[in-house]
Amino acid sequence: MPASEIFARTVAHYLAPIKRYLDDTSVTEVMVNKADEVYIERDGKIEKTDARFTDDEAYDAAVNNILQFTGKTLNELTPLIDARLPDGSRVHVARPPCSRFGTVVTIRKFAKSMLDIDWLVELGTLTEQARQYLHVAVAAELNVLVAGGTSSGKTSLLNALSSFIPKGERIVVIEDSAELQLQQEHVISLEARSADRYGRGQVTIRDLFRSSLRLRPDRIVIGEVRGGEALDMIQAMTSGHGGSMGTLHANNPRDALNRLETMALMSKVDLPLHALRSQVSSAIDVVVQMSRHIGSRRLVTQISEVEPMGEDGRYRLKDLFLLDHDPTKSTEAGDKVLQLTWTGERSTLAGRLRPRDEKLVTPAVEGLFKTT
Repeated sequence: MPASEIFARTVAHYLAPIKRYLDDTSVTEVMVNKADEVYIERDGKIEKTDARFTDDEAYDAAVNNILQFTGKTLNELTPLIDARLPDGSRVHVARPPCSRFGTVVTIRKFAKSMLDIDWLVELGTLTEQARQYLHVAVAAELNVLVAGGTSSGKTSLLNALSSFIPKGERIVVIEDSAELQLQQEHVISLEARSADRYGRGQVTIRDLFRSSLRLRPDRIVIGEVRGGEALDMIQAMTSGHGGSMGTLHANNPRDALNRLETMALMSKVDLPLHALRSQVSSAIDVVVQMSRHIGSRRLVTQISEVEPMGEDGRYRLKDLFLLDHDPTKSTEAGDKVLQLTWTGERSTLAGRLRPRDEKLVTPAVEGLFKTT
């Protein structure tokens, strides 16, 4: 019997109390705080359900049986587990003593059909003008960092942006837990691995990054930058791997650069701060900020280009798009509508586009790339 069918039967049996939410395509996350306390996220909003397991033993049995498909075991030596289920869903489990009131499970469901960039425009996540600018930026091999908070839509946007990578390029994807579904043909996917109970076999994001450089990538995509691998990414971006992309937790583009700097310092490489900041400024070309806004809408709230570091040793950003009120639109209640708006600033690509990239410039974004 195929592993996928065995997994499906196991879910149907052990996770019967929450199976209807796992099957519901409108539910993006299932959160079990304890046997009789289950929450879900639907349409960006968290709601409590009436689902419950019969008792703590049934709940523990469900957790242990699901984890067997990840090759990991929950015990006192490994009270925290982050894993990927056979269907692609991401599961995180925390048990005592780390979780004070019992075992906690959060399942972020695998989206079987990823939102493409046109659909994100239709949803209002970003404007058509911003979409066209990002198309040119990705095709022209600018290094793009997608920043935002937890569940702000960073991964969905990164997936969508991947469609702008020209065909024929070799892409290496590096992730802690595989979530990205890049919309290209030539993709190599690398996934980190935790150590076993004896501390053996660990493969870190930094290990994968070093390996990726030997795989002859045209572009490198990191699912999420979290630690010392930031320095490896920065150095790769400044040494011939243009057009690379990644995500990072940050509240705004400037914070994203500061966080990247802090994580690079975690690499334990002795590098003067001024030199590191200069490398960050050279490596990252564009920061796209995602945020969860009123009504739990996921919006691109800012797109900024990174300029050369200032004489004062600080990062310099040029805001190309900012979230602003659209004077031509309003809701039925008369409230103003927020929309991503071009600031009038010109892109650093102005006058530097290659002929193949100039073909992507439409009248909607012509002003961004004009030299005067």
